[in-house]
Amino acid sequence: MRERGTRPYRIALLPGDGIGREVIPAAALVVEALGVPVEWVELDVGWATFQRTGHALPASTLEALQECDAALFGAVSSPSHRVPGYRSPIVTLRQHFDLYASVRPVRSLARGPAAGTKAVDLVIVRENTEGLYAGRERVEIPGEQAVAERVITRRASARVARVALSLARRRRRHLTVVHKANILRETDGLFRETVLAEAGGYPEVTVTEGLVDSVAYRLVREPEVFDVLVTPNLYGDILSDLAAALVGGLGVVPAGNIGDTFAVFEPVHGSAPDIAGRGIANPVAAIRAAAMLLDYLGEQEGARAVEAAVATVLQDGPWTPDLGGKATTVEVARAIVEQVREELSR
Repeated sequence: MRERGTRPYRIALLPGDGIGREVIPAAALVVEALGVPVEWVELDVGWATFQRTGHALPASTLEALQECDAALFGAVSSPSHRVPGYRSPIVTLRQHFDLYASVRPVRSLARGPAAGTKAVDLVIVRENTEGLYAGRERVEIPGEQAVAERVITRRASARVARVALSLARRRRRHLTVVHKANILRETDGLFRETVLAEAGGYPEVTVTEGLVDSVAYRLVREPEVFDVLVTPNLYGDILSDLAAALVGGLGVVPAGNIGDTFAVFEPVHGSAPDIAGRGIANPVAAIRAAAMLLDYLGEQEGARAVEAAVATVLQDGPWTPDLGGKATTVEVARAIVEQVREELSR
């Protein structure tokens, strides 16, 4: 975390595309209700920015982020086909600022439509800068054969292992190492070997391991057995979406992209172009991402107040349509603001 002296926190808002432009202002509204001194810096990023300027992550945005303490990122609409000059801005942000750990808490919330049917309280810690997302692709036979190189290094595996192990030590002291080393013996083998070696420095943490397909199955069948999971990049991306389905969907799960000196927090959902502009997007994931941001800044009381307020609203309503309700994004955000004020008055 960067030193800020006595000035307000300088927080970048990166709404991006689609519903990101609706849920990020909702999250900012909740933070403002806490009375935490914040200076918001809204910056351009995403597909619409690329179409307008030719850059999905403009140099001006990167330059402004250097002066911020952390950022809230909404969502971007990335094309499924190749577009010359376009690269996912969130992947670029992770690599530019070396945000090597993606931390995604997944927890059964209060009663109500977001509670899910199983007891879930786990965190997926994902290596965030390499793997298949290193972006090393090439065409060997045009239209016939393309190759992607998967990059796993001991350095990156060790540092994300330490994040996961430290987190497990503060929780229920159980870490699951997720890999596919029975097939990918060199790359996943290196990841597995490195994490297990790092675990030697945390004797109080029980470490088990699981093949990624088996872990996916067990997440559906018995998610209560998991505490902290540490994974290579792609596996964590997939497993965290699967786990979100157990607790009410992508609309309620946040994530933090964390490095040594900077962090970007985001909802795990995408830009949802099918509902963008209708004012019905669920803001809870973005608001919980803001709670993670507050915790990162050392504002633990505010973070706890936001999480408690979210739990109350998810139990009693109002709810957006994805949770079976009829409320708008703004109505849910305002309900959470009111609950935050009640929490702070206690």
